[in-house]
Order: sequence, then C-alpha cells, then structure tokens
Amino acid sequence: MAIQWFPGHMHLTKKAISERVKDTDVVIEMLDARLPGSSANPMLAELTSGKPALKILNKQDLADPARTALWLAHYNSPAIAPSVSASGHTAPVQITKAIGMDASEAAPAQRLIQACRELAPHRNSVVKPLRVLICGIPNVGKSTLINSVSGKSTMKTGDEAGITKLEHRIAVRPDFYLYDTPGMLWPRIIVTQSGYNLAASGAVGRNAFDEELVALELVSYLKVHYPGLMEARFKIDVHPDMADEELIEAVGRKRGAILGKGRVNIQKAAEIVIHEFRSANLGRITLETPEEFAGWLAAGQKQDAERALKKKKIKSPALNREAEAE
Repeated sequence: MAIQWFPGHMHLTKKAISERVKDTDVVIEMLDARLPGSSANPMLAELTSGKPALKILNKQDLADPARTALWLAHYNSPAIAPSVSASGHTAPVQITKAIGMDASEAAPAQRLIQACRELAPHRNSVVKPLRVLICGIPNVGKSTLINSVSGKSTMKTGDEAGITKLEHRIAVRPDFYLYDTPGMLWPRIIVTQSGYNLAASGAVGRNAFDEELVALELVSYLKVHYPGLMEARFKIDVHPDMADEELIEAVGRKRGAILGKGRVNIQKAAEIVIHEFRSANLGRITLETPEEFAGWLAAGQKQDAERALKKKKIKSPALNREAEAE
C-alpha cells in the first residue's frame, strides 16, 4: 500500500516557497533524525534551486545516536549531500551543511545562526540582513524550534501534522530574519518504506493511512534492528523469525487490548505500537541508515520508471488511433 498525503494547503506552500526563495540567502530543511532520508523533501531541492542549505536533524534525542552520526557524515559529504531525497529527479548542486538538534534545547539560537552565517558570510549587517527560509515535513518540530530560537511563543505547536498553515517572518536578530512555512510533503512518494516511516513518525494525516499496516511494518523493522528495546518495553520475547502479526498480538495481550472471547484488538494494539515509537518510550530508534535508504530509493526509482513506461505504452495505441483518424 502506497501512502500519500498532499492536502490543498500544501499546494499554496509550494507556491509560497517558490516566491520567497528568490530573496532568500539560506534554506534550512528540518529533518526527523529518526528517518532522515524519508523526511527529506525532494520537491524542496528543486524549488530552492541550489541555494546554500542547512539540514537540521531534529529530534536527535529520540534517535539512535550512532545512526545520527552516520547521517550527519552522509549529509556533510560533498559527494553525496546534494542527491539524498526520495525523488527520481536530479537536484541542483547545493552548498550543504548538516547539524543535529533537539528542538527543546535551552539555547539553540546561536548554533543555528552560526551555521547559517557560515553558508552566507556576505549577509552580516542590518543593511544586509541574513534572510533564512525554514522548511520541513509536517510535525517535524519547526514551530517548537522557532519559539526556542526567537525566545517567545510566536508559533502554535502540537503533536499533529499540519498545524502551521501560513508563512511567518520572525526577526531573530536585527540582522537575521527567519521565514517559516507550513509543513509540506510531496505530491507522490515513490519510496514505499518512506511512506510507512513518515506515517509512523506522525508526519502524515491520520486519515491517510491504516494504523495496522503501519504498525506491522514498524515491528517488522524493530524485531530485526531493535529487538532488545521491544522486549524491555513490552515484556515479550522477540526474535527475527516471529511473524509480524504475532508480535502485534503479543503487544495487545500484554497491554490488555482484548475483545470478547480473548481475541486481541489488533487496531488498539497497532495504535499502542505507534504511540510507543513516537513518544520514544521504546527508546532511541532510527528507522533507516544511509545505505538502507539508498537501496529503497533505487528500487523506488526503478519501479517508478517501469510504471511510467507501462503508462506510456498503454497511451500510445490510443494516440496512434487518434492520429490515424485525423
């Protein structure tokens, strides 16, 4: 099942970014440190047209620190950084810097400002203020970070996708302006696993996915890469050969999600698994490595190309008949 979510306000966001980026010096893209590749917006790379980019791996306190280090090295590598996204398109080469951050940090402003200034050192005065556009997927923590950076609660926050609906300008310093945009996904997600990971993280609206399918994909990954965390949290035995359905049922029984005659409420059990991941009650988890995501992306691009070719072949006979009729 392919997960897709691109509500109407995201079209407006795309248009707003296209206009704003013309007068922007640096583009910040906030990524979810638990899924850095899946949360990178391929459409943003196209819209920003090679502008200097700062990638912030947010929520790093929820992510596997060893894997965060891998992703930071990956994005800071000049040979790799410009092309990492869930898209088949070739993005313009960008000067890219990546840092890890927790949106609840007491004083993140100086670190963020310094990283941006390194990317645009010529914009350093009141006459020439540094103009920074901050973007990211829904529910990645932009508003929380902005409130922390600005020192006041200027933005509404919440653990729900799609809270910010309008662009905002925040004067962080007299010579530093930050432009916030609503969270935006992209019209079509070609990496199947990215859709599941985005849904598990809370970036996708609840009506756009089936919790049971997302929970099954989640435990399928966790039982291989983080079995100890599952065992510790749910007090169940976990091994790689267990069926995903069996794991979900075990969680449901342990947490009392029981229907009549001892049947497990699978929907409730799925919701429990997703909640435990999102809240980090399971522990610090990252759902993908750079190598894994590269493989998923290559497979997605291949499937997308085959789909496009098949669609073209289906259309060709109809086009030929129309041409003959003329």
